[in-house]
Amino acid sequence: MGGRQQWYAGVDWGSQSHHVVLTDGDGRKIGERSFKHGGEGLAEMAAWLMAASCAAEPGQILAAIEVPHGPVVETLIERGFKVHAINPKQMDRFRDRFTMAGAKDDSRDAEVMASALRTDPRCFRSLAAADPIIVELREWSRIAEDLGVERNRLINRLREQLWRYFPALLELEDDLGAEWLLELWEAAPTPNTASRLREATIAKLLKRHRIRRFDAASVVHVAQAAGARRRRNGRSRERPCRFARPAHPPAQPSDQRRP
Repeated sequence: MGGRQQWYAGVDWGSQSHHVVLTDGDGRKIGERSFKHGGEGLAEMAAWLMAASCAAEPGQILAAIEVPHGPVVETLIERGFKVHAINPKQMDRFRDRFTMAGAKDDSRDAEVMASALRTDPRCFRSLAAADPIIVELREWSRIAEDLGVERNRLINRLREQLWRYFPALLELEDDLGAEWLLELWEAAPTPNTASRLREATIAKLLKRHRIRRFDAASVVHVAQAAGARRRRNGRSRERPCRFARPAHPPAQPSDQRRP
């Protein structure tokens, strides 16, 4: 890897902070620190690596990390450090060199990455600065993926709630995230309010969202049927049964009792 002196840093990244271990070319630990996630913390990390190693230039410090993208990777690459990524599964095998315990340890993981990069550099992938357009596109793609996961989670919660008190809406649409169904639910959040919907209002809603699978009359029929069942069930719960058996049998007259 060249005749120049080199140092090896392992970065165990996290959402709140990042733990860094720095070793020299012989594997001796020089130091370790944790840095808060953020612009100031990442700048402090880069400055500490240079100060602790006494390297003449950032290119003499090789950093190992499990993720091939993100603010930590971009900050180190922009400042001239040589960053290498490793697959988390492969990282598990290197961890076995130090301990067989499965508990998470940020300091140990950072040290494992620094050691593995020094002894087995072929197992790492060298990272380079990507084109800004590619970086932006990648971030938008991640945002879209995260929003899709969150949408599915909320739809599942909505399906569960509607199944409990308003299952009629589930008969109208499989995709509960459809805009027209959400607007219908906002206009009629309960079976009782749904039973008072006007057919003209539903027709405008369907036309606005270009829904042609069914007409307004069928939607009103489903909504009114749900409201009618709701009211009927409510009355049956409130009205006592005429033929219900008494809790205790009536007492017999004294002259009819057995001696």
